[in-house]
Amino acid sequence: MTRTPHTAGGRRHTEGIMNDRTNTTAAAEALPRIVDRATWQAERDALLVREKAHTHEGDAIAAARRRLPMVEVDAATPLTGPDGPVPLLETFEGRRQLIAYHHMWHDGHPAAEQCEGCTFFNSQVRELSYLHARDVTYATFCKGPYEASVRYRDFMGWDVPWYSARESIDALHADRSSFGLACYVRDGDRVFETYWTTGRGVEPMAPTCGLLDMTVYGRREGWEDSPAGWPRPWESDSDNWRTGGRPTAQLSRLEAGRSDDLGGARP
Repeated sequence: MTRTPHTAGGRRHTEGIMNDRTNTTAAAEALPRIVDRATWQAERDALLVREKAHTHEGDAIAAARRRLPMVEVDAATPLTGPDGPVPLLETFEGRRQLIAYHHMWHDGHPAAEQCEGCTFFNSQVRELSYLHARDVTYATFCKGPYEASVRYRDFMGWDVPWYSARESIDALHADRSSFGLACYVRDGDRVFETYWTTGRGVEPMAPTCGLLDMTVYGRREGWEDSPAGWPRPWESDSDNWRTGGRPTAQLSRLEAGRSDDLGGARP
């Protein structure tokens, strides 16, 4: 892959974008009230009761999810992988279950204009051995053509199995959202869809969301219920995942000298 030079000036520009955002909000950032350790612990213990209830409710929802019915999907539904066309059944890689992230694609657009949300979520699924040990395969089904979209996968440095679902979107999405997370199970040579989610339902893919929720300022997004004065520099959904006009995760790849040429994308 051709490497694109990235100058120190570019690094300063990237750092400046992030520092400017930080500096403009720092002066206005409020802080929680200061209390003694005993008072803090009492309030923390009270919140822990709610956290445990939340965890138990999540367990109950997962139990209900395991009891959902399933719908058959044509096991021969075609996708395109590194060796050309393959049937949906083959993407299981011989395992019993499959989790597939349906990645959006903007035809004819350069890397900087690809989906910031899909880049955010898909970039955080890295260690697959634990899924494999439980007989589960994870793969990306991208709406874009294989050659251009796999260049994006390589630019980002992702090593998850990658397929183009361009010819099978209607069959797989069934009039649902253009992105989402789907779970499948196979019974011999038959394939069934057991679950589908989109929007904030895909947040389990991104530990970043949960980690930010534990911090005092949270995600710093406009929709959050935060105390007066809490910083909220990210007001729109697209801004949440972009820095300097690009999906945020792209910046470190450019700093490393990777080319974001998708081959045929418009300049």
